[in-house]
Amino acid sequence: MEKKYDYLIVGSGLFGSVFAYEAAKRGKKCLVIERRNHIAGNIYCENVHGINVHKYGAHIFHTSSKEIWEYINQFAEFNNYINSPVAVYKDELYNLPFNMNTFSKMWGIKTPAEAKEIIEKQKAQYHIENPKNLEEQALSLVGKDVYEKLVKGYTEKQWGRACTELPSFIIRRLPVRYTYDNNYFNDRFQGIPMGGYTQICEKMLKDADVLLNTSFEDYKKEHDISGMKIVYTGNVDEYFGYCYGALQYRTVRFETQYMPDVDNYQGNAVVNYTDRDVPYTRVIEHKHFEFDTGRGTVVSREYSSEWKVGIEPYYPINNDENNALYKKYEELAAGEQNVIFGGRLGKYKYYDMDKVIAAALETVKAEFD
Repeated sequence: MEKKYDYLIVGSGLFGSVFAYEAAKRGKKCLVIERRNHIAGNIYCENVHGINVHKYGAHIFHTSSKEIWEYINQFAEFNNYINSPVAVYKDELYNLPFNMNTFSKMWGIKTPAEAKEIIEKQKAQYHIENPKNLEEQALSLVGKDVYEKLVKGYTEKQWGRACTELPSFIIRRLPVRYTYDNNYFNDRFQGIPMGGYTQICEKMLKDADVLLNTSFEDYKKEHDISGMKIVYTGNVDEYFGYCYGALQYRTVRFETQYMPDVDNYQGNAVVNYTDRDVPYTRVIEHKHFEFDTGRGTVVSREYSSEWKVGIEPYYPINNDENNALYKKYEELAAGEQNVIFGGRLGKYKYYDMDKVIAAALETVKAEFD
C-alpha cells in the first residue's frame, strides 16, 4: 500500500522546502517531488575539491528583515561576505554599484559635488522628461558616460535586445551613491552560508519524503494524488498545459571550469563584463564567497539567452504582454481549490531569497494558523 501524505510539494527549492519544514512541524506528512537529480532548486551548491560551486549562478543572501535573517540562521552558519562586484569595460575596471570609487576612476574627481555636477550636466544635455525606452531612461538617470560604459552593453547582453528596443520600466532607478562604499546591497544582513546552500534545504526536508528525477506529470500518471493538497512551485503555465501560450523568460547558460593550478583567477567573487563585444555577462569565482577555500579555483562564465520550453527558466520578462498573460493563468490558479502556487515560477515573479522565504511563511500562516 502507498504511504498516505497530506501534501504533495512539487519542487525542492526554498519555497517548497520552507513549506515542507513548517508543515512537518505541525504534524503533516509531506512528499516532495523534484524533477532534477538534486534538491535545493537554483540555490544548489556542488562541492568541487573543497569549493562550494553555486551551480545555477551566484546567490548572496541579503535581507533587511531580522525575522527572516534569524529564520535562515537556524539551518546554517553565515559568514560576513559583502557583495562588492567590479565591472570590466574594455581595459577599464570600475566598482559597482555606481559610487565615488566608480566616478573617481571614470572622471579623475574626488568629491561628491564634482560627481553630481558631471552627472547633472550630462543628464541635462538630453532633456528627457518621458523616457520612451531603456536607453532614454538610463540617460535621464545617470548620463552618457555611466550608461555607455556600465549599463548599455551588459543590459543588451542580458536581455538579447538593443536598449532602444527595451521598455523603460526595466530600470526605473539606477542606484547612484555619492560615498566610497562598494557594498552592493543596502540591507542590514548579508552573507553566505559556510558549507553552501544545499545543507539548508537538506535540514528543512529532513522530515519529508523526497523523490528526485520525478516530474509532476510523471508522478500523476502513476499515483493517485486525489487525497493530497498540492504545493506547486513549477511553471504556472506548464501546470495548465500552456493553454494560453508560454510565458517568456530569459535563461542563463554556464561554462564552469576547474583550474587546479590557479589559486586566484580574478581576485573577486563577481566580475561583470559590460562591453557588448564580450559574449558573457559576468564571471563568478566561487571560492571567494567563502574566503579562499579549497584547492585550485572554479570559475563560471554566464551567458544570457532566450528561453524556450524544455530548458531552465530564470528571469521572468515582466513586460505588459507577459503580465497580461500571467493574469489569465493567475485567474485559473485561483480556481484550483486544492493547489497552492508559489515561488518565482509559480507566481511568475523574480524573488530574492529572503522574499521567497517570507512568501512561503505567509503561505504557511494562511494555511495553518
